[in-house]
Amino acid sequence: MKHVAKKRFGQNFLTDQDIISSLIDAINPKTEQVIVEIGPGLGALTRPLLKKINHLHVVEIDRDIVSWMQNEYKKSTITIHNIDALKFEFSTLGKNIRVVGNLPYNISTPILFHLLENLASIEDMHFMLQKEVVERMVAMPSTPAYGRLSVMLQYHLAMEYLITVPPEAFEPAPKVESAFVRCVPHAALPYPAKNVQHFAKIVMAAFGQRRKTLRNTLKGLLDDAEFIALNINPQLRAENLSLAQFVSISNYLV
Repeated sequence: MKHVAKKRFGQNFLTDQDIISSLIDAINPKTEQVIVEIGPGLGALTRPLLKKINHLHVVEIDRDIVSWMQNEYKKSTITIHNIDALKFEFSTLGKNIRVVGNLPYNISTPILFHLLENLASIEDMHFMLQKEVVERMVAMPSTPAYGRLSVMLQYHLAMEYLITVPPEAFEPAPKVESAFVRCVPHAALPYPAKNVQHFAKIVMAAFGQRRKTLRNTLKGLLDDAEFIALNINPQLRAENLSLAQFVSISNYLV
């Protein structure tokens, strides 16, 4: 199929066969597993996945690609969900589903947060993303990439940076490097928050003004004595705090 990539959908189609093979090996699909692919595009991952499993679900917003897919694949082997991934309820596919995809870079973070709402149904996730985003996802405290995304995703997920992918592996080539990441929901949360919504608000407030100290970003919530009681220096910035420390602040305030 000759398809012109659409900027509004953030389309960059993976074409490097060696890299595709590496990604499939990393995913390691098994015959009977329920796998859903976000943004199947022209089939870079779809075709090799269908060689490994009996049936595949795909979520694709582009009607032109959907029309092409309907003629390209056997209906018995694929279910096409023509919908925005941000509106798709992954939990409707049952339990222990595996999610894969080359995510549109322009909405990758909202998709990740949407998937957090469906984690009870998800076994694991493997995604191609902008390298900078993957670096932020797996970043440790007191490093430049560490931020709200790091804390919120690490609260829910164990993540592993797998493969760096150069721009020339895609058509059209993006202006940035890409990376492949594995995300696995924690079997048991390492640092449970009493109220996850409150925890999220604390993290957002702390990172709202990155260069300011916690004394300023959380002013009105904690005084210096309370920070010290939590064994946290109020002169630190949000980027210096561990996930455990963010949870301890939230749990103290709930």
